[in-house]
Formats: sequence, C-alpha cells, structure tokens
Amino acid sequence: MKIRRPRLPRTRTGRRRLVQGVMAGCVLALLPVTWLYVSTADRLRTAADVPRTDVAVVFGAGLWDGEPSPYLAHRLDAAAKLYREGRIKVVLVTGDNSRKDYDEPDAMRTYLTEHGVPAKRIVSDYAGFDTWDSCVRAKKIFGVDRAVLISQGFHIRRAVALCEAAGVESYGVGVEDKHDATWYYGGTREVLAAGKAALDVLFEPNPQFLGRKEPGVTKALAAATGQTRRSG
Repeated sequence: MKIRRPRLPRTRTGRRRLVQGVMAGCVLALLPVTWLYVSTADRLRTAADVPRTDVAVVFGAGLWDGEPSPYLAHRLDAAAKLYREGRIKVVLVTGDNSRKDYDEPDAMRTYLTEHGVPAKRIVSDYAGFDTWDSCVRAKKIFGVDRAVLISQGFHIRRAVALCEAAGVESYGVGVEDKHDATWYYGGTREVLAAGKAALDVLFEPNPQFLGRKEPGVTKALAAATGQTRRSG
C-alpha cells in the first residue's frame, strides 16, 4: 500500500492561502506564551529582592534513584537559602506521590532538613501532579493566600500565572541552570504547556485529588510566629 505524499498547491492563490494558514497557526500557537510573559512581567524576582513572604512553594521536578534531580535540588537550595535569610517562614513542597516507590515530597523534605530547614517548617503536598493542581491545592487545601514560588526560569512564569489564577498572590523566583539538553527540552515543552495553562485558567478544572482542608501550613506558621516572639 503506497502512502501518497501531500501535494503543494499548484496555483499562486493556493500557495498564498497555505502560507497564510501556516502563519495563522503559528500566531495562535504563540498566543498562550505571549499571555504568560505579559501577565507575569511584574511578578518575577530574584532570591535577593523577593518580598518577605510567609510561605514558599517548591514544585517537584523529578527524582533520580529516590533523590531530588539536579534541577529539583537547585529549587530546594533556593528555598533553603530564603529560609536561612529569614525571607520565608514555611516551605510547602508539592509533588508526585502517585505510587509507593515514587515520593517527591518526602525526598524534598529530607533534602531541605539536610540543608538547614527544620522539619516542622516544611509542609508536604502529596498530590501536586501538575502545576495547576499544586496551585489550586495550595489555595483550597492548605489555605495559602500569598507565596513565593520557586522553579526553573523556563517554568516560573507558568507557575506564577496559574497560582495567581487559583487565588494565590504570587512572586516567582526563577532558578538559573546551565543550558543543557534538559533545559532546552524544558523550554520547548513550555510552549505546549502554555496552551494547557490557558485552558486551565479558562475552565478552572478541579485537581485530580482535592479532598479536605489540611492545617499544616497554618500550624507551621503559628509555631514560627510563636518562636519569633519568644526569641524577641
């Protein structure tokens, strides 16, 4: 069975319409990316100038043999630095724990405690299966109204836009990494993910798992406030 190759239009009008159709498709594909850049322009900060905020949210980025991947480790390093500098009080780690042999939040918690963040200042979200789920759960389940979001530069705009849409006043800290194959893959993937983000904001789907409210962040903040008063 022969597969016929598509034929280009033979007429000038047909070729012009084809080019116009391709250009229109490119514009439509780039609209979500443009929206992300415009809507988050005033929400990106560095670790040095991000406003003092009670809560930081760190998004999962994969495990290697049960340990945080280098990209995830860099996110956690930034969170630990902000905590040591007193710019945040509590870290909400959100990631995938969809099966017993894969637990991003616990690996993130262990890494943070090894880098100077007390366990009682870390709250785990085990159902952060994607960025939208993490943002909605931060608001609806953990009661986070304002947060510093920590991720790689190619992802942070989408994280900020989605958390803002979910009702979390957000500032994004983009962690810099070397531009290796993973970085370029992540950047390319974001072009496609921007389209899904636009749909998430438009239709506001419920996360895969929602459940009842959890007091972890509230308790951690209360404990942090009490410690500050006693030390003062």
